[in-house]
Amino acid sequence: MSLVVCETFVSILGESSFVGLPAFFIRLSGCNLRCRYCDTTYAYGDGQERTVASLVAEAQASGLRFALITGGEPLLQAECPDLLTALADAGCTVLLETNGSRPVQGLDPRVHRIVDLKCPGSGMAEHNYLKNLDDLTGRDELKCVVSDRRDFDWALATIRPWQSWARHPVLFAPVFDVLPPAQLAAWILATRLPLRLNLQIHKYIWHPDARGV
Repeated sequence: MSLVVCETFVSILGESSFVGLPAFFIRLSGCNLRCRYCDTTYAYGDGQERTVASLVAEAQASGLRFALITGGEPLLQAECPDLLTALADAGCTVLLETNGSRPVQGLDPRVHRIVDLKCPGSGMAEHNYLKNLDDLTGRDELKCVVSDRRDFDWALATIRPWQSWARHPVLFAPVFDVLPPAQLAAWILATRLPLRLNLQIHKYIWHPDARGV
C-alpha cells in the first residue's frame, strides 16, 4: 500500500483544539479544491510515493504521540484510511485534517476528524459535504475559516440546525492577515455560544510562508 506524499516533518500543531502540542506531520499530495486563501498550494502537485509501512515507521521514530495527516486533501487517496488505521495500531493519537468535501464516514473510529466547513469567502462553499455534520462526534472538530462578517453569519446559520457546538468543538479561524483576530473574537463573544477562536499559531511563531514547521 502506498500514497503520494508532499512532505513529512515534526512541528507544533498550529490549529485545532490540540494546538501547541508537538506532532509528526504527514502532508499528502493533491487537492480537489482551490480556496482563495490557500497557504499550501505547493501540495497540489506531485509528491513522493511512500508505503504505509514506511510512514508508520517514520512516525514511530519521531518519538511523538500525535500524528497529523493533512494535505492537500488526504481523503482523495484511496489508501488514506489504511494509513490512519496503521498509525492508530502503532499507538499514535491520529488527527485527520480534511477540507469537508469528502465523506468522513467509515474511517477508523480512533481517528480525530477535523473537518472544514468552507465559507463563501473561500470560493468553495458549494463543495461542502454537509452529511458529514450528521456523523461528527465529541472526538471530532468542525473548523470554519472566515474572511468577513458575511462568512461568520453564514457559518453560524449553516451549523445551527445541527447545534454543532453542543456536540463537538467548533473552531472559528480568521483568514490570516485579512480578518483581525480581535474582530472575530468580538463576534464570537456576542453570540454567547461555546465557539472556539482558532488562530494559526505557527504563522506567528515562524514566517507565514515557512514550510516544514
